[in-house]
Amino acid sequence: MSKTQDFEKQDKEYIANTYGRFNVCFEKGKGSLLWDVEGKEYIDLGSGIGVTAFGVDDDEWSKAVIEQTHALNHISNLYYSVPQIKLAELLCKKTGMKKVFFCNSGAESNECSIKAARKYSHDKYGEGRNVIVTLVNSFHGRTVTTLSATGQDVFHQHFFPFTEGFIHTPANDIDAALKVLANPAVCAIMMEPIQGEGGVMPLDKEFVQAVTKYAHEHDQLVLIDEVQTGNGRTGSLYAYEQFGIEPDIVSTAKGLAGGLPMGATLFNEKTQYVLTAGAHATTFGGNPICAAAGCTIIERLTPEFLATVKAKGDYVKRVLEGKTGVVGVSGMGLMIGIETTVDPKKVIAKCLEKGVVCLSAKNKVRLLPALNIPQEQLEKAITILADVIGELASE
Repeated sequence: MSKTQDFEKQDKEYIANTYGRFNVCFEKGKGSLLWDVEGKEYIDLGSGIGVTAFGVDDDEWSKAVIEQTHALNHISNLYYSVPQIKLAELLCKKTGMKKVFFCNSGAESNECSIKAARKYSHDKYGEGRNVIVTLVNSFHGRTVTTLSATGQDVFHQHFFPFTEGFIHTPANDIDAALKVLANPAVCAIMMEPIQGEGGVMPLDKEFVQAVTKYAHEHDQLVLIDEVQTGNGRTGSLYAYEQFGIEPDIVSTAKGLAGGLPMGATLFNEKTQYVLTAGAHATTFGGNPICAAAGCTIIERLTPEFLATVKAKGDYVKRVLEGKTGVVGVSGMGLMIGIETTVDPKKVIAKCLEKGVVCLSAKNKVRLLPALNIPQEQLEKAITILADVIGELASE
């Protein structure tokens, strides 16, 4: 029995069977290179589903994490914490938002966003104005409430009863959205700038601007879900910046702490005081180690660096568009979806055989490489990916 088979057997014996895993057991990595337990090398185009923003074992990240473990590994939110304060200041100064609530995941950051929107409306208008509009094909998390917010019927199974108070409207249909927003029970609209799990589908700028304008004119909050699109992923600090809007609340996670579990919900001037003492809380949110790690990510997302993220994304699109088996390429920056004429799972499996790690989203191959992936490694991996798609399409 190989090492991989041995670990696979142990995994199935002791870990809840909630994932359809590929037949690889990774052991270590450096930057955008990974090695499995058999010693095989891979180029990573997935970054742990958009999490390891500066790759594996990034020197600056590792130094900050190690130093913080020796200083203070945890202190409850009953006290002030220097790394948490520093990260919140960075986020506010870079975005213009006014306050941050830290949590541990994307679903939690969206839960916070939802709770804050409903509290804002209840505080100001009383009961009966609590419905949140979300988009068909959206994905907002796997808690019971964020599953309810998710606009995909496939997720609305098994866990009944789901949380009430969500209406789903088609993405990019302005007339339909404005009709739903006219409902007096609506307090907010929640959107992902790019529907990630929904197939890497960017929203139309005109749609985002139109519904934001209507919402703000009627004191409905605009909630932007940047769990996957945030923290430099699309070539701007947050993707909403490229849509020319100013949201009331922004939720984010994934790449924020570069590999440690951390989420954040950002509030603008209008919403900054909605959550008062005791209204919302978390034990681990803003953990000093996670916050120290987050500072090393956000500090490096300068305009100059973000321009390289856009350039690498443009390169990938330029190379892949028109290749055999490639129907189209969507996304922004280094959040890329590739529609092909073949099953994306087959593409992923074949790429793994050839030493390239990639992902899927709906009917597409999805790429979320580290933001600083070396150009040489990116070019090699994309060449392999294009060849794999071409080979499978020609069979």
